[in-house]
Amino acid sequence: MTEKWPKEKAGKWYDQQPWLVGCNFVPSTAVNQLEMWQPETFDPQTIDRELGMAAGLGMNSIRVYLHDLAWFADPEGFFKRVDTFLGLADKHGINVMLVIFDDCWQPVPNPGKQPDPIPGRHNHFWLNSPGQKAAVDPAQEERLKKYVQETVKTFATDSRILLWDVYNELGNVFLLTLGKPWFRKIPELLFRYITFRYIRIPTLPLFRKTVTWVREAGPSQPITAGVYIDHPNLNRELIEVSDVVSFHCYKDLHQLEKLVNKLEVHGRPLLCTEYLNRPADCCFENYLPVFKKKKIGCYNWGLVSGKTQTIFGWEDRGGGIEPAVWFHDILRKDGTPFNSKEAAYIREMTK
Repeated sequence: MTEKWPKEKAGKWYDQQPWLVGCNFVPSTAVNQLEMWQPETFDPQTIDRELGMAAGLGMNSIRVYLHDLAWFADPEGFFKRVDTFLGLADKHGINVMLVIFDDCWQPVPNPGKQPDPIPGRHNHFWLNSPGQKAAVDPAQEERLKKYVQETVKTFATDSRILLWDVYNELGNVFLLTLGKPWFRKIPELLFRYITFRYIRIPTLPLFRKTVTWVREAGPSQPITAGVYIDHPNLNRELIEVSDVVSFHCYKDLHQLEKLVNKLEVHGRPLLCTEYLNRPADCCFENYLPVFKKKKIGCYNWGLVSGKTQTIFGWEDRGGGIEPAVWFHDILRKDGTPFNSKEAAYIREMTK
């Protein structure tokens, strides 16, 4: 079993990387990870075009979500599609961070045709992987272990893969409630108290097993598991298993700087694997100078506005009228930016 990387090894690996700048990528034609990876809807033409747009902004890395059900239905075809995707990214000078499991949004994923987006709803049909029921079902464990280990072993020495993100936002049960009136009335301090003391994380055992399975598969790339909420016990566990420390931040510049200062004490490379919440001043103009000065790798959420509808906020619950200020994303489908000055600023910072 491969052990956690020593700090020296992680630091040496990171010194060999450029300043990593990119986005969380899903093609505009996919409503979720399954639609992205299933054979009927895998869309290399759109992927190629939109990765070219990312490169045009100076991006050199992207974060991409896999899904166990796409593998389960067709392992060989799934790996061929992942290989095709990696080839397209490499063609544009972009390396890839692969996310193995995810606790966000819809808890019961189903294969086959995916729903059409509901106008105005932010990422409403994004899927848990493997899903809340499968994650705690002992009968599913062997299947999930095989998915993890076959995937990692297939690409264990692939230089196009930057690293493995083991589990996105472990225990995030809040997104589907954000728009509900009762949730909006909960004060932040009370929310934090409830989170610390009473919110169980049923997927925690699967996370621990997944880390072991990935290590056993022996990847040449480092692994990480991102900090996303102010929960000391959970964050301690996430950081403990990570070769490289990663985090999400959707708050203002002051909160970003506080979080960076807190995480720097671990003495490991830092990656911000999710950000961009323009209405909260979590924007490129505020964040990129910090990331560039400290050489923190950074991945905003979203590139091209499409079926995930992440130009709308988390709390939006329908309507479909384009907001004056986009929440996530940078470009329209034809490649024109939401904000031309913002796009020029990104290119200036990444050149």
